[in-house]
Amino acid sequence: MPQIPEKIHELTVGQLSARSGAAVSALHFYEAKGLITSRRTSGNQRRYSRDALRRVAFVRAAQRVGIPLATIRQALAELPEERTPTREDWARLSRTWQAELDARIQQLARLRDHLTDCIGCGCLSLKTCVLSNPDDVLGERLSGSRLLPVRLPQDGDGGAREERGDEA
Repeated sequence: MPQIPEKIHELTVGQLSARSGAAVSALHFYEAKGLITSRRTSGNQRRYSRDALRRVAFVRAAQRVGIPLATIRQALAELPEERTPTREDWARLSRTWQAELDARIQQLARLRDHLTDCIGCGCLSLKTCVLSNPDDVLGERLSGSRLLPVRLPQDGDGGAREERGDEA
């Protein structure tokens, strides 16, 4: 990984890409989405402050655990613009996602523990499917899979038409 001398306070997009591991196109995307910012030189080249490295690392880590970009942008908006965020700043942000991440961990554990049953079933219509129907919420209304098409007779021609069984 290329080292950036301490005396350099701004990075080109290439330097930021090389140092963060994010593609240049990803950095442009992050900027377009308001996750990082740059200033333009007189030659219209982007320059990023050094704290962009930490912001990019934060974005990439949050994306890896499934945090939506809109949520990441809201979190980054709470960070100070005039200085590099401190450990306390990052800790405050991570606490706000604790419950969401705990819920995701529970969903993944449920998937891991019951995936074999659902693959064996094939249609995800177990009496109580813990993957597609946690706590059998739909089972209180009717049985079977709500995602499969239901064949209904048509009036007049004796044929059949298809209607989706799920509720839109």
